[in-house]
Amino acid sequence: MTHFAGKAAKVLFLTGTMTLLLTAHTMAADVAIGAGCTTGSSLRMRAEASTSSEIVTTLDKSVAVAILDDTTEGWYQVAYNGKTGYVSADYLLVDQDNVFETYGRVNADGVNVRSDASTEAEVLASVDTGTIVTVNGLVDGWYDVTCQYGTEGYIRSDFLDLTKDTVSSTASGSSIVDTAMKHLGTRYVYGGASPSGFDCSGFTMYVYSQHGYSLPHTATGQWQSGIGSRVYSIGELQSGDLVFFNDPSRNAGKACSHAGIYIGGGQFIHSSSSRSNGVIISDLTSGYYNTYFVGGIHV
Repeated sequence: MTHFAGKAAKVLFLTGTMTLLLTAHTMAADVAIGAGCTTGSSLRMRAEASTSSEIVTTLDKSVAVAILDDTTEGWYQVAYNGKTGYVSADYLLVDQDNVFETYGRVNADGVNVRSDASTEAEVLASVDTGTIVTVNGLVDGWYDVTCQYGTEGYIRSDFLDLTKDTVSSTASGSSIVDTAMKHLGTRYVYGGASPSGFDCSGFTMYVYSQHGYSLPHTATGQWQSGIGSRVYSIGELQSGDLVFFNDPSRNAGKACSHAGIYIGGGQFIHSSSSRSNGVIISDLTSGYYNTYFVGGIHV
């Protein structure tokens, strides 16, 4: 988010002027009243405004988020990459002029790009779900955008999810997850790559093969295969992405020791050899897998 470069790394309090400005612009639910930049790595977005609340996802440092509500002391309700939740005000820098640069993904079909920030303004173009646009700022709940072929206009903020992704999404991610979930509970078999039994890379290889992708049968080989684009933050993962881990005690000198498939909500599905569990769902946001997370691949 280039506009925020060089700003303070951590903000504990907003000025009274900024708070009043955001409140005055409060609109309907899910329409942005402002924009912010995260200042902490692996920042936890929670379902409610509490440190004991469920973790929705984690956010990388220096990503742009939409601010939906600022009325809860010490917290902001935010939206990012299709997810909504609360983040601590200690780790969010609010943009005071609403001029910034990031990307946005359209979240509905037939969304109008208008000449001004109003439903009465001229329609310049129409875009569908998954389309990526450049976001230049926020005006009265509308994002100032530049579309792929140069059209500049406005999209109402509830029809656009801020993201770092520059590639238009497809339905393949959810389809990959659906395929993976069909094998939940399948036993672990070392070297296995079929529904009769999987090891970790055999599971990911098999699931992806059902969608036309060819992957090698090792976690390191898949990570180094050159397929797709790498993602290094848990907060940037999308459903269906490959995820990789490296436990030095288990990697035998290789780049990765384990692989799985991200299913959303900070969780992934994988074939685990621990306690002969087989295909299970585990949490990425804390514990063993958070510690040894290497990155993901978005295909």
